[in-house]
Amino acid sequence: MAFPERFSNLPEYAFPRLRKLLDAHKPGGEPIAMTIGEPRHAIPDFVAPILAAHTAEFGQYPVNEGAPGLLAAICGWLNLRYGVELGPERLMVLNGTREGLFDACLALCPEVKRGRQPVVLMPNPFYQVYAASALAVGAEPVFVPADAANGFLPDYAALPPDILDRVGVAYLCSPANPQGSVASRDYLANLLRLAEKYDFRLLSDECYSEIWRTSPPVGALEVADELGADPERVAVFHSLSKRSNLPGLRSGFVAGGPESIARFRQMRAYGGAPLPMPLQHVAERAWGDEAHVTANRALYQEKFRIADRIFAGLQGYEGPEGGFFLWLPVEDGEAAALKLWQKTGVRVLPGAYLAREVAGFNPGKGYIRVAMVAPKEEMRQGLTKLRDCLYG
Repeated sequence: MAFPERFSNLPEYAFPRLRKLLDAHKPGGEPIAMTIGEPRHAIPDFVAPILAAHTAEFGQYPVNEGAPGLLAAICGWLNLRYGVELGPERLMVLNGTREGLFDACLALCPEVKRGRQPVVLMPNPFYQVYAASALAVGAEPVFVPADAANGFLPDYAALPPDILDRVGVAYLCSPANPQGSVASRDYLANLLRLAEKYDFRLLSDECYSEIWRTSPPVGALEVADELGADPERVAVFHSLSKRSNLPGLRSGFVAGGPESIARFRQMRAYGGAPLPMPLQHVAERAWGDEAHVTANRALYQEKFRIADRIFAGLQGYEGPEGGFFLWLPVEDGEAAALKLWQKTGVRVLPGAYLAREVAGFNPGKGYIRVAMVAPKEEMRQGLTKLRDCLYG
């Protein structure tokens, strides 16, 4: 039986690959998981009462694009956070932002660009759904280094014109997963000008926007609004997973131009998985409440300070500007992850699993990604063991 070739070049996903690397070996201590970006802070206390009050609505089909109250709450949050006023026609609720980041290419990337195969740009390393979405529409994924030399943000403007001419969409993640770098206002403005010059869309993954060290990251919608850019030029993606410690709620949204969102909604009406109504009620409350977000951010900021103290003086260490990952330099990420597991029981992710080799070089090879999601004292213990094992 024949199978499609479109995904044949995708490597095995990072976490099954990690299990193959580590699970044949005994841990060298009580296991401490620092691999997956699954928040382990307490969920907001309003979740259970809202679910209980709306349990009967599991017996109803949900509103596909998002209930009016939820869309209104998201509009209010975007105005509060970024000073951008949008109507509900410029939003769509998602069953987790991974869904939206994948579907973005299906809905928005042209089949042909200037008579040729379109290109999808993405940083390297990157969130792996970007590559799968490009392949799903028959586009060519182009992996652009995001390393120490460019502040861990991709320099799309440095690409040759023959590639830029074919770009249909470009992904950006800020704060970045895995490096924690944050795109500045100038960076985003220049990227939007590049998108205008070469007629492509920016897909801005801002799922870590509410976890930051000293100041809130600027958003792509905010900068586009300031520039007076075409509203169809950018789509942004936000989530409650990190902001509200609700990864299991599977609630996010995409915001963009009215035509972009109309195309998203049309496609999702055929193949999307709407968010159940009780969960939409929880999400409505979560987007309308900042107290739990402020408390959550304070916990992460304390974790940043702990990490800074533990790795003080380590050459190449850069504490993240945002998000909750450490991107730590090592000689070889796989070897370091295996050594750490066998010697201490601390489990981390090799950086190469989040990147692609281009011209014989994988920009993640010399790093490990460490998720600072465990309770504070467990995290402190894990980071101390990691330092002593790999850098002692």
